[in-house]
Amino acid sequence: MAWWIWILIGLALLGVEAGMPGGFFFLFFGISGLAVGSLAALGLAGPPWVQWTLFSVLALVALAVLRKPLQAKLNVNGVNKHVDKLTRETAIAQSDMAPDQIGKAELRGTTWTARNASAGPIVVGQRLKVDHVDGLTLFVRPE
Repeated sequence: MAWWIWILIGLALLGVEAGMPGGFFFLFFGISGLAVGSLAALGLAGPPWVQWTLFSVLALVALAVLRKPLQAKLNVNGVNKHVDKLTRETAIAQSDMAPDQIGKAELRGTTWTARNASAGPIVVGQRLKVDHVDGLTLFVRPE
C-alpha cells in the first residue's frame, strides 16, 4: 500500500480521536498508521500484508501498554486527586461565631471564610479543627 495512504489513515484516525471525548482508542491506531506510513515511505514496511500486521500489532500493543497510564496522567475519568487536603488541620478563629454562623479563621497564614459546624459558640483566638471544606469555606469545630 502507498505510504501516503497510511499517513491519511493515521491523520483521519487522529481526527476521529480529537472529536471523541477522552477514550484514547483511535489515538493509538492513528499513531500506528503514521508510523507504518513513515516506514513505508522509507521502504522498510514490506508488502501490504506486513504493513497491515505491523499496523495492528503496533496499535494494539500501544493501546494495551499506554492507554491506562495516559488516562491516569490526564485525569480523564475525573478521579478527584486532592493535592492538598485541609481537613483535620488546625485553624485559629478570627471572629466570634455562633453555631452555624459564618465568620473568619486563619489557616496556614491565610484568612478563610469559616462556618461553625459545632453546636457551641466559637470565640476569637480559639483553636479549631477543619471538619471539611466546601469551595472556599472551611467548616470548623472547636479543638
